[in-house]
Amino acid sequence: MNSLNHLERFRAKVAGGEVCLGTGITFSDPAVAELAGEVGYDFVWIDMEHGPFDLQTALGHVMAVRGTGAAPFVRVRCNDANVIKPVLDLAPAGLIVPNILTAQGAAEAVRACRYPPQGTRGYGPRRGQRFGAASQPEYLDAVRDEPLIILQIEHADAVERLDEILAVPGIDSICVGPNDLSGSFGKFGQWQDPQVADAIETIASKTNAAGPMLGVSTFYTEENFARWLDLGVSWINLSVDFANLRKASAEVLAAAHGIAGRR
Repeated sequence: MNSLNHLERFRAKVAGGEVCLGTGITFSDPAVAELAGEVGYDFVWIDMEHGPFDLQTALGHVMAVRGTGAAPFVRVRCNDANVIKPVLDLAPAGLIVPNILTAQGAAEAVRACRYPPQGTRGYGPRRGQRFGAASQPEYLDAVRDEPLIILQIEHADAVERLDEILAVPGIDSICVGPNDLSGSFGKFGQWQDPQVADAIETIASKTNAAGPMLGVSTFYTEENFARWLDLGVSWINLSVDFANLRKASAEVLAAAHGIAGRR
């Protein structure tokens, strides 16, 4: 059911050589996700790992962007089929699984996201089947390759096992997690450190060679953005709602104080 989540638009842009841009969602109000879609982001990153979200809140964000062009991606708390299953039934465009460390973990995530015989996903769609408007065969055919299965590589151990992880069939995208990756080397936030930078370049080159889309969730500066473009990303999650709000608020306040001080 592509029109529910704009996945076809996202895939078409990537296939056409464009880099898709998104932003993180942590506030509960679904208007925040709708605003991001209206601004023109290609996707929103609905963060159930760190955000204060239950399923109902996540559903509100997924539904809010249907009227925009943004694809809803949801990051789950952990790589657990029972955690993943109800999130899949929200009909997101992409499901992000954090902290994949092994090929076995990658395979478990893939199986959890696909119906038999490709996987082990339990059957119980509601929104994805348009509340019964689509027949079961129509629905199963439509979601054969939905949602995007996005696995986060964010630990030194995962980098060492990356060849094995990338050999797992069914991975749509690898997402670099720069903060936790640098922390796993004992160098938190030191993305320019040679050891951390080498690990990031290894992830990028091997992922691009293997075929899955390369993505990243990171902060925005012109230099950082250009760096990730040079590494060959297909999509970038730029910043997050609270940081965007704080930055814009601080800029308005500073400008107003400047004008008032000159009067």
